[in-house]
Amino acid sequence: MKTRLMHVRANVKKLETSIRWYEEVLGFTVAAYWPPETPNYAHFEHENGAMFALMEHEDTPSKGRFNFYVDDVDALWEQYKSKAEVLEELFSTKYGSRKFTIADPDGNELGFVQEEESSGIE
Repeated sequence: MKTRLMHVRANVKKLETSIRWYEEVLGFTVAAYWPPETPNYAHFEHENGAMFALMEHEDTPSKGRFNFYVDDVDALWEQYKSKAEVLEELFSTKYGSRKFTIADPDGNELGFVQEEESSGIE
């Protein structure tokens, strides 16, 4: 199976503190926050590579989440749902994608996402 790694997220204790460090130390620029009312997630600008994001999360530090964009997420769901710990069952997002998330033996979150043609966000 061929995949493209497109989105990497690290969990952090304090989003604002972490964003400031990534901006000041690494020169990253935040491209978007979510949800708009009370953000606990931000991703940085990227070009021709994986999107890197931070999420404020009570269970820190975490191993992170790795989303793999695939051509047939429904077929993979049928293949993997009984072979791994399911963190999120297959569902359609309001952004025009379908996805599910499983955990590897070390607790890393592995998301499998299929975008619709008009969608540019997961």
